[in-house]
Amino acid sequence: MGRYAGPVCRLCRAQGEKLYLKHDKCYTDKCPFERRSYAPGQHGQARRKLSDYGLHLREKQKVRRIYGVMEKQFRRFFDMASREKGVTGETFLQILERRLDNVVYRLGWAYSRRHARQIVSHGHVTVNGRKVNIPSFLVKAGDIIEVKEGSKSKSPFREIKEGSVPNIPGWLDLDFPSFRAKVLGLPTRDQIDVPVDESLIVEFYSR
Repeated sequence: MGRYAGPVCRLCRAQGEKLYLKHDKCYTDKCPFERRSYAPGQHGQARRKLSDYGLHLREKQKVRRIYGVMEKQFRRFFDMASREKGVTGETFLQILERRLDNVVYRLGWAYSRRHARQIVSHGHVTVNGRKVNIPSFLVKAGDIIEVKEGSKSKSPFREIKEGSVPNIPGWLDLDFPSFRAKVLGLPTRDQIDVPVDESLIVEFYSR
């Protein structure tokens, strides 16, 4: 599956708000968004009033950029959510949260979702004892997620272990020293701290 390989700070500028895609740099004055908060490109500083379609599209792009998902897979996840029982928007966010790269990020084993994707792709993570190198792999309740024994002594895991215990969401249980975690259940909406209005995405794809 493809991925965006360009400068992520450009995505924040295009979105018109910070998406915190580069971890610590986003909290410093070195953040490009602090210096150039307007959209990139020749006409980036022009004032534009968004239409209803533009507002829906921007919210959809915002979620895509936060989770680092390309359009084809993003739509596939939405179609999965629309076939499930319950509120489509919440189910959709739940599916995105269940991605293995997002789970690795939530567990504090990576500095960003982009970093987590790299960790998974390089084969450092196992699910139920089996190596999984697919970032879009969806975990389920009861799954055991671990860092491979041979990877625990490598950077950045050494640095992470020397740091403080991360604050993880309630649907995950983490044994921090051993890099072992368990999925206790599926995340609820109040456990997903992504600042988005998922109803706008549902409306976008319902057109």
